[in-house]
Amino acid sequence: MGRASRGCGCAAAVLVVVVAAAGFVGWKYLYPRWKHRPPPASGNELRVHVLDVGPVNGDSILIESPAGKNILIDAGDTSRAKNVVDALKRYNIQQLDYFIVTHPHPDHMGGAAEVFKAVKVLNVIDNGQPPSIPPNLLPKPAPARKGQARQQPQPTPAKGKPAARQKTITSFFDDYKEAAKNSGANYATAQAGTKYDIGGGALLTVLGPTEPPFIKDQMKTGGNEANANSVVVRLDYGSFSMLLAGDAEEQTEHRMLSKETNVEANVLKVAHHGSKYATAGDFLQRVKPQIAIISCGEWNRYGHPAQAVLDRLRQANPNIKLFRTDLQGEVTLTTRGKAEDVTVKVAKETTSDLWVGRMAQKDDSSRSGFIAYGDFGPPPKTKEQRQNTNR
Repeated sequence: MGRASRGCGCAAAVLVVVVAAAGFVGWKYLYPRWKHRPPPASGNELRVHVLDVGPVNGDSILIESPAGKNILIDAGDTSRAKNVVDALKRYNIQQLDYFIVTHPHPDHMGGAAEVFKAVKVLNVIDNGQPPSIPPNLLPKPAPARKGQARQQPQPTPAKGKPAARQKTITSFFDDYKEAAKNSGANYATAQAGTKYDIGGGALLTVLGPTEPPFIKDQMKTGGNEANANSVVVRLDYGSFSMLLAGDAEEQTEHRMLSKETNVEANVLKVAHHGSKYATAGDFLQRVKPQIAIISCGEWNRYGHPAQAVLDRLRQANPNIKLFRTDLQGEVTLTTRGKAEDVTVKVAKETTSDLWVGRMAQKDDSSRSGFIAYGDFGPPPKTKEQRQNTNR
């Protein structure tokens, strides 16, 4: 009888431990997801347009919610603002409920001022960071000649015309801030964990940046701090989910993983145009994407997308579907929020191999002095191209 009692006692103790462990796992991992689950999908159509802002590098993504709300994430380069404005007109967008600018680089923020001119914007969200300018690129005052006054008088503008602002390396940022202020839109700094109900059961959640901001010293393994502090958002609608990673770097990804951020998503807008310094293998293992979209330009000199990233995507999921704006133009996703209910359309077909990356002519990392303030023209011709031209 004593042995039987002891056996029952041990079994009960093991059962208590198992139940306690299951309860801990449920509380730590399952309860937060249940608590923050998105509302049920309305069944109306959600549309996501990854716009073509090439042939330079850039991002601009338009979301049309099931309830008719409109969200724009980034606005491409200054020279491609017309592409964005034309897309807004094409989709009859007269008002943006949210305009999210991920970080102060001109290939994401450059077209913003024109967007404010084209449509009414209700809310603006950015990361609250100014551009990071290397000292060697700051404008230097012209040395005064002997006997000449240092300060030259400025010409008086014509009557009734405002004085033209002198163009500087940060004009894209200054123009954005002024346009946002004059628009009357509500302004907010992106805060991780903030949720925006965009109607019809669709939800936007801010995942990054998180405090403290990344600094240059933390980018010694690659990448740059402006990108690492990008706004990262997650879009949920029923069974559909999409991770919009801005120009987040590997450091950003690992910080999100260390905070147990829910990054699992059906669709991944690949970070930083497919840079080799982002989209780490362990990050992809947590995201588990079924579809990957890369927004990049044919003219970029930084090897976007990098072959290493394309290989990591296929290694994480051999059946993943890949789309690229540099080869296929605008990419549009539609869904009603049901499982396996995602349709993807591209603006043009391509005969090029989507799984072949581009060769880099420059390194997009702070350690190499990378700075994204120009250098967006056509890349230099190869020796073979020059020979063909001369024939």
